[in-house]
Amino acid sequence: MAKVDVYSRELQAERRARDEFMARDRESPFLSAGVPFHPLRYFPISRRYVVEARLARTDRPVEAYLRTNRDGQAVVRYLGDLAFTFRGQRLSLRLFHAGEGVGTSVFVPFRDGTSGRESYGPGRYLTLELSEDDRYRLDFNRAFNPYCAYTDAYECSFPPAENDLPVPIRAGERVWDPDRNPRGPSMAVLERTREELRRRAGGRRSSDGAAPGPSSRRRTSAH
Repeated sequence: MAKVDVYSRELQAERRARDEFMARDRESPFLSAGVPFHPLRYFPISRRYVVEARLARTDRPVEAYLRTNRDGQAVVRYLGDLAFTFRGQRLSLRLFHAGEGVGTSVFVPFRDGTSGRESYGPGRYLTLELSEDDRYRLDFNRAFNPYCAYTDAYECSFPPAENDLPVPIRAGERVWDPDRNPRGPSMAVLERTREELRRRAGGRRSSDGAAPGPSSRRRTSAH
């Protein structure tokens, strides 16, 4: 009898549930914006993209103003840097709490070497639960697209420049419609924003991307 891969089965069930929500729920970005739905696309599941990370906390949550695809800004709470090793490289990602920092859900917006080609250009998200011991598991197989990857009707996050990973992460959700520009219409806004900040900072890097939370804001309300 073949050994059952419980982890893969759980992920596949999560993906089926997400497709069901996207196809049928009235809160789906597809139904609410009148966009025809077809199943979401994913990289193959691989445990190589599950890594352990340790949070180097800030002394206290720091209010940060991060950019959105509408040329806007949103308030988040910067909690610190998640340090981890991936394929022999020491990497880090900034961890954020949405809005006023209420609740236990936190998020990591990121870009990587697949962004703009195999995955959505402006970036993807991971959501996590706050950890009391500052240890986190980053499961990139669960990385997902913001709603603005499917329709311009939503306002959503840009990852900060500090969250640009110098490696390809071929895990999680891929670009939704390969017949569309995988860079996405929001990519021009991201590039323009970063160029403006580079000029202001004289070449120094600064936080410049991401809207509140691991989700997206509709054209008239925040999410």
